[in-house]
Amino acid sequence: MREGRVERLFRWVVLSFLALFVLVPLYVMVSSALKPLQDVQNDFTWIPTAPTFQAFVDMWSTVPLGKYLLNSIAVAGIAAVFSVAIAVFAAFAVSRYRFRGRGLFSVAVLSTQMFPGILFLLPLFLIYVNLSTTVGLELYQTRLGLIITYLTFSLPFSIWMLVGYFDSIPRGLDEAAQVDGAGPMRTLFKVILPTAVPGIVAVTVYAFMTAWGEVLFASIMTDEHSRTLAVGLQNYSTQFQVYWNQVMAASLVVSVPVVAGFLALQRYFVAGLTAGAVK
Repeated sequence: MREGRVERLFRWVVLSFLALFVLVPLYVMVSSALKPLQDVQNDFTWIPTAPTFQAFVDMWSTVPLGKYLLNSIAVAGIAAVFSVAIAVFAAFAVSRYRFRGRGLFSVAVLSTQMFPGILFLLPLFLIYVNLSTTVGLELYQTRLGLIITYLTFSLPFSIWMLVGYFDSIPRGLDEAAQVDGAGPMRTLFKVILPTAVPGIVAVTVYAFMTAWGEVLFASIMTDEHSRTLAVGLQNYSTQFQVYWNQVMAASLVVSVPVVAGFLALQRYFVAGLTAGAVK
């Protein structure tokens, strides 16, 4: 009984610390967004003395936040869809078929995660610029170029993760489908994919979040028209002023759809991660 009490006390202390670690910065963001700019720049106070929602109104006109939001949704959404679509076919082939170079392909896919993203910045920049000057294909400072850039990061991990999930699906389902006369593509779409929904959702969330919060490539590969939220929020800082209350307000607003979507898909996400990690 004594050990049980100690364990419960330890668990309560740890969970309370983690809750404070998350909730205190969130509260600071909310309280700062509800303060006038002058109050935010003065000494910090936990409770706003004159709460106002003006920052939530002004943030749309100070910078083109709506355009940045649409760019982020388009880039992250399209990158996630293409990443999952390609990864499904590649993972199905690696998981269900034995072919020459299969092991080398798997190792090559996984080894791409060993290198920091900054190593690919200069090569991609040179490729995009040369494509523009030689064949007229505009990829630099466009949303299309940014989508392709994010695919180079999310696709290898998506393939590796889906291979692990497909391996956890019993092969007896494939054999039963083949007995009924189903070919490889019909087996994939009618049998494997419905069973692999948690894994596909987990990969989709991962690919989307990778593109949504990326800063390094978005700051180099975009211009004013293709800029995403991760970079666009920096525009609240000017040469003479930093609109901290609007930064906090914008950060809260743009986080709502992502958090809501994550909470809605949480059970699929957890199931996909656990099943894909253990073969």
